[in-house]
Amino acid sequence: MALLSVIRRWHFREHLSIREICRRTGLSRNTIRKYLRSDAVEPAFKVPERPSKLDRFADRLSAWLKTEANKPRKQKRTILQLHADLVSLGYGGSYNRVAAFAREWKADRQREMNTAGRGTFVPLTFEPGEAFQFDWSEDWAIIGNERTKLQVAHTKLSHSRAFIVRAYLLQTHEMLFDAHNHAFRVLGGVPRRGIYDSEAGKQSIR
Repeated sequence: MALLSVIRRWHFREHLSIREICRRTGLSRNTIRKYLRSDAVEPAFKVPERPSKLDRFADRLSAWLKTEANKPRKQKRTILQLHADLVSLGYGGSYNRVAAFAREWKADRQREMNTAGRGTFVPLTFEPGEAFQFDWSEDWAIIGNERTKLQVAHTKLSHSRAFIVRAYLLQTHEMLFDAHNHAFRVLGGVPRRGIYDSEAGKQSIR
């Protein structure tokens, strides 16, 4: 499809003769002249629509791909396995057609994720008891007449915005567990999931 642009560049920019262009492309002189007279950038071809053997299985395959995308990598079915599963349902087409469909589906999904941001987000509204947010910060305090750096644990309920902060000398796993224990005791229960800040962005843990 890019042949017309190449022909026009050879003739108008590189000043090749029609005879030389014919030799390079294998096209007739009349065809070359027609392309050179045309104002179009590319020749337009109408591609006829052809039914695919995969058409009646497309919805099922899309659902499978969506399910597999949410599984750990080692648990995912390969395209070859998906093709075999479709064959067992009566699909009579090739593996290559299934693989092409999967590539298009993944590309569409990636575009949707890019449109929505990075694909990971924290909702702005929450149900009561649905989630809490946790993060660490650093602060300073005078303890025993000495300026001491503290590691401050912040726990906040996502719905009510009620919060508790608790300071420690170190940021260790023991301190993390202790901060959660005291926060849930003071706040009156354990929400269904926690949202944690990390260098990669917001992480949600149930």
